[in-house]
Amino acid sequence: MNHEATDSPPITTEMGRWYRLARWVVGLLIRLLARLEIKGMEHIPDRGPYLLLVNHLHWLDPPVVGVVFPLRAYVFAAEKWGKHWLLGPLFRSFDAIFVQRGEVDRKALRQALAVLRGGGILGMAPEGTRSKTGGLQEGRHGAAYLAYRANVPMLPVVVYGQEKTFAALRKLRRATIHVTFGPPFSPPPVEGKASLDEIHALTEEIMYRLAAMLPPEYRGVYADVEEKRPELCEESP
Repeated sequence: MNHEATDSPPITTEMGRWYRLARWVVGLLIRLLARLEIKGMEHIPDRGPYLLLVNHLHWLDPPVVGVVFPLRAYVFAAEKWGKHWLLGPLFRSFDAIFVQRGEVDRKALRQALAVLRGGGILGMAPEGTRSKTGGLQEGRHGAAYLAYRANVPMLPVVVYGQEKTFAALRKLRRATIHVTFGPPFSPPPVEGKASLDEIHALTEEIMYRLAAMLPPEYRGVYADVEEKRPELCEESP
C-alpha cells in the first residue's frame, strides 16, 4: 500500500474486498456466538470526517462495532499487537494506527489527523483502555483533542452484553449484545487553539453522552449522569 510521507493510510469510507470479507466472516462468527440488538442506525452520517467514539468494556467491542457499522473506519491498536505473528499482519491489512501506550505518540497523532483531514472516519475509545470494573472509566483527553484539532463531529456508540457471551455459551445459551448509536455532536466553537479547560470540558461531555446511553450498571464513574445531565438521559435512544 502506498502511504504518504506522514505515514497515513489511503483514506476512504468505502470497504474494499478484503475489508468486506473479513467483516462478513467476523459477523458470521459473532452471530453464531450471540444475538445482536442494534439501535440508532439512523444517526450514522453517511460520510466522514468524524470520530466514532465507543465505550471499551471487552475485547469483543471493536469487532462487534466493526460488523455493525456500515462504513469503513480506521482504528487504533496498541503497539504491542504490531509484533504479534497473527494480529500484527491483520491489523496492518486494515491500516490500523499503532500507538504507544502511556506516552504522547506523535506519529500516531499525525496518522489520526491525516485520516480525519482526508475525510475518513476514525474509531476510538475515549477511555483509552479496556475497563476492569465493568463500567465506564474516567475519560482521557485524546478524543476531545482530535475533535478540536481536526474540527470534526463525533458519533457516540455504546456496546454492552458482550462480556456475558462466553459465560452464556458455557450454559449452552446465547447472550444478547446491545449496540446503540447516539446523535452526532460537534465540539463547541473556540477562538484559535482549544485550551486545556475546553478539552477537559469536551471530554466530560463525551463521557456523559456515553453514560446516558448505557444502563445504570455500566455507567461507572459517570453514574451521576442522571443528576448532572438529565437532559442527555431524556434524549438517549
